[in-house]
Amino acid sequence: MSTTEAPDSVVRAYIAQHSAAFRDDLADWLRIPSVSADPDREGEVRRSADWLTAKLRETGFPVAEVWETADGGLPAVFAEWPSGDAAAPTVLVYGHHDVQPAAREDGWDTDPFEPTVVDGRMYARGAADDKGQVFFHTLGVRAHLAATGRTAPAVNLKLLIEGEEESGSPNFGDLIRRHADRLAADVVIISDTGMWAADTPSVCTGMRGLADAEISLYGPDTDIHSGSFGGAVPNPADEAARLVAALHDADRRVDIPGFYDGVIELTERERELFAELPFDEDVWLGVAKSRATQGEEGFTTLERIWARPTAEVNGIWGGYTGPGGKTIVPAEAHLKLSFRMVAGQDADKVRQAVTDWVAGQVTPGIRHEIEFRGSTRPCLTPLDHPALQSLARSMGRAFEQEIRFTREGGSGPAADLQDVLGAPVLFLGISIPSDGWHSINEKVELALLDKGVEASAYLWADLAAHWTTSNAAN
Repeated sequence: MSTTEAPDSVVRAYIAQHSAAFRDDLADWLRIPSVSADPDREGEVRRSADWLTAKLRETGFPVAEVWETADGGLPAVFAEWPSGDAAAPTVLVYGHHDVQPAAREDGWDTDPFEPTVVDGRMYARGAADDKGQVFFHTLGVRAHLAATGRTAPAVNLKLLIEGEEESGSPNFGDLIRRHADRLAADVVIISDTGMWAADTPSVCTGMRGLADAEISLYGPDTDIHSGSFGGAVPNPADEAARLVAALHDADRRVDIPGFYDGVIELTERERELFAELPFDEDVWLGVAKSRATQGEEGFTTLERIWARPTAEVNGIWGGYTGPGGKTIVPAEAHLKLSFRMVAGQDADKVRQAVTDWVAGQVTPGIRHEIEFRGSTRPCLTPLDHPALQSLARSMGRAFEQEIRFTREGGSGPAADLQDVLGAPVLFLGISIPSDGWHSINEKVELALLDKGVEASAYLWADLAAHWTTSNAAN
């Protein structure tokens, strides 16, 4: 038997034979309430890391370690299983083992930390986000070995499973920079994502970046009488409204000079692929609790949220907001803005462009301050990338149908991995929108979880067959 081929029948038989034990193990892990946002649950996050480390060793990983983070942060888990083949590419799988807070009184039908299976769905906090999607790799690699006759994976396989993702990954950048040599990889697989729908399996090719700012505007030293002084001195609340009005032009483009510098435009093929998705705008508006779409002219809704940069007003306040009236010129006003960035944009340049724009807009007599609170970089993998094609083929074999391509409108740690490791980022996830991430009654579809196992089993052999270290370097 070839060491780079994984026959579908063998993979599926192996998964069927071991799925019950796999689900029992997953349920044990889900019972650990590893809520990173709750200081009282720090011990549980550590117990989760220890549990996973032991299970990875049991799976066969010769290296499985708990990695501490800086400043007393919560631990990550690292594992490594060398291929033994000189030309094998190195793959790093990223996920997280911490979960969102959850309690029965929030409205759950069952105890969120007592996994319950109903109608082919496992309900528990973390079932989809992200323990289930991390854990399918353990059975996937074992199925890969069984189908290929190998004693080690066809790729050099590494895992990095974070413990603070649900708390904003405060120590993640430092962690990967400190361990960059051990994390070195030719490609990164993110298994903390989803698909378009159960009957429309898809692969995400990119995520937007994020920068956010708070702008403070100061006028008089105190609130002053609007009858005595109004119309004769600058008003910070007027200024805030004027800034917001100037943020976009008539076509809803961000009207900040230099904001679009470097943007990688959608290709016609990408626009065609987006258009092929079964997107119902009325249903989407219902999910958005909104009554109309709006955005940059010349782009569809999916193109706007996946592939175009944006500027949003997240908050605006100042002056008197209590009952009745109070005739003043307020002393100050404030804005919170967020900017989603797409591939090609540079966060530092966007921040500078915003800073220069605000300085040029503010009226004399108004003092302003602007504060940025960090940023997340965008990432994008081209459709023709050989590793992405391996992932699409593996997903296609598992689901026995054509795989669609999507992007994500949100932001995450993927770009940090891409930047520090210099490796393309791919997304392998099987979760669907109804899984209820961060909500009550979070669940994972067990049939889709098996498909994730299967795709993982095929992927390592496909990468080894089509993407050696020589073309990875190119």
